[in-house]
Amino acid sequence: MKLDVALMENGITKVSLSGRLDIQGALNIDGEFNKIAKENKNILVDLSEVTFIASLGVHTLVTGAAATINNGGKMVLLNPQPNVEKVLSTCRVDTMMPITHDVTAVAAIFGV
Repeated sequence: MKLDVALMENGITKVSLSGRLDIQGALNIDGEFNKIAKENKNILVDLSEVTFIASLGVHTLVTGAAATINNGGKMVLLNPQPNVEKVLSTCRVDTMMPITHDVTAVAAIFGV
């Protein structure tokens, strides 16, 4: 699992994940991901390169979203692959973190 961070316009922090967000992948990024979530208000998580997600990966995302919400911010998930999106929807993660496939709508979702 690889994690890259970039600052976008309007104060949005983009976190790009790639690889398998399985047990090992989640353990590899959990600390850094949660640090980013605690230190930033609006986070866009690009999941387009995540090929698989397990329950521990879902936990990592939910924990990060909770930290972001506690900061008065929001976490949005961008472009998950169909199999990953199905897991996220089944777990009702989309009720806590909006899922979008439209990068041009991101600023509106964040309200910035």
